[in-house]
Amino acid sequence: MPLLDTDQALTRNSYYAATAAPAAVQPPLQGEQSCDVAVVGGGLAGLSAALDLRRRGYDVVLLEAQQIGFGASGRNGGQAIHGLACDQDVIEQQLGLDEARRVWAMSIEALDLLRERIAEHGIACDWQDGYLGVATTPRKAAELHAQAERLQSVYGYPLARIEAADVGRWIASPRYCGAVHDPRSGHLHPLKYTRGLAAAALRAGVRVHEGTQVQALEQGARPVLRTTGAQGAGSLKARQVLLAGNVYLHGAQTPLVPALAPRVMPVGTYIACTEVLPRATADALIPDRSAVCDTNFVLDYFRTTVDDRMLYGGRVSYSTLTPARLAESLRERMVHTFPQLAGAKVDFAWGGFVDISLNRAPDFGRLPSPAPGVPSNVYYLQGFSGHGLALTGLAGRLVAEAISGDSGRFDVFARLKHRPFPGGALLRTPALVLGMAWYRLRDMLG
Repeated sequence: MPLLDTDQALTRNSYYAATAAPAAVQPPLQGEQSCDVAVVGGGLAGLSAALDLRRRGYDVVLLEAQQIGFGASGRNGGQAIHGLACDQDVIEQQLGLDEARRVWAMSIEALDLLRERIAEHGIACDWQDGYLGVATTPRKAAELHAQAERLQSVYGYPLARIEAADVGRWIASPRYCGAVHDPRSGHLHPLKYTRGLAAAALRAGVRVHEGTQVQALEQGARPVLRTTGAQGAGSLKARQVLLAGNVYLHGAQTPLVPALAPRVMPVGTYIACTEVLPRATADALIPDRSAVCDTNFVLDYFRTTVDDRMLYGGRVSYSTLTPARLAESLRERMVHTFPQLAGAKVDFAWGGFVDISLNRAPDFGRLPSPAPGVPSNVYYLQGFSGHGLALTGLAGRLVAEAISGDSGRFDVFARLKHRPFPGGALLRTPALVLGMAWYRLRDMLG
């Protein structure tokens, strides 16, 4: 089944869609239009860039093939966490310690920026402070505490280290042997936040077109985007372009930018959400209401919602095929973590696709110049690897800075090297499935 068909099916039972206020529908692009900056993708990265660019005085048009927040931005686990999806040593090995510290500082700035935007634009998105990283074995607990100690000594970022005897005060689960706590990270309702950011961009004067699929990019001194939509074909000419569609840029039979497609892979992630629990039960599960994530390679992540449900993510698919018995299998994982929820009914189960890079580091850059004397005027943001709720916002700001003439911070990320997934177009998915089976086995063995 094509990626988008699978993804459409996964949107139909989302807790977020059921609990977010509806957004005004924006019309598709029609005819020939022009602007200073064209943004492809109506998720958090594209919206963040559009908002910052508009504030800098640019005429900005944003194109979204489906609806604002349709992709991972509106369906993710809602956890905004320090750092990147990759370990800091990946950044250190490529860029050196000084630049790795700079990248780390930007990841923390991303958390601050998230809070600033919520406050500035009055976005009611159920923000809750606190993140709890948990380990399932004594060995993993020791590794987690060692990582926390290094983050404090090398990066100046303190995390509270929680020993096995004290874990029960933080989470009512028998699974965990150690933990760390970060009060600066947290969680929110991602679809409410994405729609709130879109409303802010519209108020600022960004022109937004939903239901507008970009079929082709024609590079040049003034790139042109060729589109299709319910009102027919259209075109948008711009001075600069930002590609922020992630897996959706590459999900068609012919990727929009074939050179970028092999550098990321679509990975399905899945979430279930229970019925409303008694307030005392919800309070007891995670007393400080932190978001929780374990340290396994194939990880579980969960949190209680503002209306006292347990929202639990823990299945992945590297083949793009939706797991069988999705709701029940997620419920089984939840009950393994919280046996006291054995009688809780699952009201919602949904999922979607994130784009992962081979080394799990974000992949930001510019497309090569299309001709001598023509500047590199097409930017891209991809490879957030499931850790983008906060970082997407900062990434949009970095692009806005670069387009405005200050590319210093953007270029730190652009210097990260990325290799294509092995196996080519036909074999890279089977190769990834086999590789992930090994990591699952390693998680089971502790």
